[in-house]
Amino acid sequence: LNLPQFVQLLETFVGEDISLPTVKRLIAFIKEEYKQTEEEKMEQLEKVHHMSRLAQRKLILEALFEKWDNNASGFLDLEEVDAVLSTFKEGMDKEALRKAKQHLCSRYPQLSRVGKLSPRAFQTFLELVASEFTGDGDEAIDNLVEFLTASVERSHTEYLQSLTRRKWLRDIQQAAETSGASMEAVYKAVFKALSQDAEAHGDNKKISAYIALLEENQPSPERGHFLLRYVACTADDAPYVLNKILYRDMKGVSFAAVEEGKPIHVPRVQLHGNIHFWNYDHPVEERKGSLLVLPLHDACWRAFGILGVDTLRDQCEKTIFLTHEIRFYQGVSHAFSKAYHHICTLENVLQMTVTALDWLYPRAPSIHTVVTYLVEPGKDKTCDYALRKMITTDNTGQKEIHSSPVLLLRKENLSRDYLFKCVDSSEAIRTSVCGEHHIAVPLRDLSGQAFGIFDISVGRHQKLPPHEHKDLQKMLKIAQAACSEILEMSSEETEPTDVLEAEHTANLRHAGILFHQFMLQDLRECV
Repeated sequence: LNLPQFVQLLETFVGEDISLPTVKRLIAFIKEEYKQTEEEKMEQLEKVHHMSRLAQRKLILEALFEKWDNNASGFLDLEEVDAVLSTFKEGMDKEALRKAKQHLCSRYPQLSRVGKLSPRAFQTFLELVASEFTGDGDEAIDNLVEFLTASVERSHTEYLQSLTRRKWLRDIQQAAETSGASMEAVYKAVFKALSQDAEAHGDNKKISAYIALLEENQPSPERGHFLLRYVACTADDAPYVLNKILYRDMKGVSFAAVEEGKPIHVPRVQLHGNIHFWNYDHPVEERKGSLLVLPLHDACWRAFGILGVDTLRDQCEKTIFLTHEIRFYQGVSHAFSKAYHHICTLENVLQMTVTALDWLYPRAPSIHTVVTYLVEPGKDKTCDYALRKMITTDNTGQKEIHSSPVLLLRKENLSRDYLFKCVDSSEAIRTSVCGEHHIAVPLRDLSGQAFGIFDISVGRHQKLPPHEHKDLQKMLKIAQAACSEILEMSSEETEPTDVLEAEHTANLRHAGILFHQFMLQDLRECV
């Protein structure tokens, strides 16, 4: 038990109306009776020491990755890391390196195809290399980190540039985590990062940017199996680009970028001959500038769209994108991909939740309302998280989906402190607020931490009728199982199930069906 869970356990045990002297007697009893053997104490200390060591190692390896990834692209080249590691101890451990690389490629099959190391894959690679050495594993990791740190040099200017760029990339991720499953804030953060970088590190270029997602071409299949739909762009380009469709038989390099899986840079569009210009208001003689098209990849390097950047609105002559800019834009495309799939996962969880509540309401009419919250990171240092109200369901089954931001902060909602205690402990809590009885139940992520909450109000009833309580417990159990399945499918270690926008729409339907699938499975196990 962690501290919040221990406190919650005791509060549940003593109840709400217990006297202070009784609480003091209970504490004295626990202090007197709780005994810990020397063996248990040493085991606990060793566990704490081990967790601390792992956390410290993670921070050190993340810092090493960032030092190597100078332009914040989000990836390292496997062959480049391998080449440097092959000189470790003057090349005496090449066999260990070969075995580690083999194990790594079996764990991340896409590596043999794309040769790019994510931060997690980079950490895994070094741990695998260290495990092949004889002797102490921690010492081997430390030696590898020291060697790789000394293998790369950065100037102070490069360091500051990298620091600024990583801040912009974090803003994209924060937009995904604090937007209530809305993509609009993510699009704004992406275009802001691109524009700020063009201004600060790209000789004050004036850029246009746009995002297009792959869809199955149902309207005109004779024009190609897939199409690219432009779902977002910089404000000035909206009249010309937004919601437009690029087919494979049209001019352009976007489909080539998707198929080749790497950025395509056209330094001078006026000389290329195969560029599609959306803005026909520009005279032909003014269609000058550079174009960069980057494929958007999921965690397993399947393309699901493109990020495009051009300088057609810039009248300066020197508008060619440099290598460090292209690599940072790759980092932006990677950050967008993570944000996009995070929001897709939240949408799937919410769709599953709606299905679960639809199943519950005719079976438990004594429940007055169920409010579903998502846990979001705090936007400042005064609070570490906030609760966003997403769905309110009454006992008739009527649902309100809250599209406008309804955020609860702990310091502003003392009467709802039970919700925050539920998040802190990741355990269910019963309480009474203004005469109404509530049950707060966490929806846990794969690590066991609460990332969502059901706030169930049963009105003046202290208890639900037995059959309704049983159905509520069943719904909560199945909803958690379905939620874990959705999170498992979206994790980096798992082959994703949807890439095309059409597949994501189908996946939303699947998320709703998933609840019923788990319910059916539970019934079969009971028979």
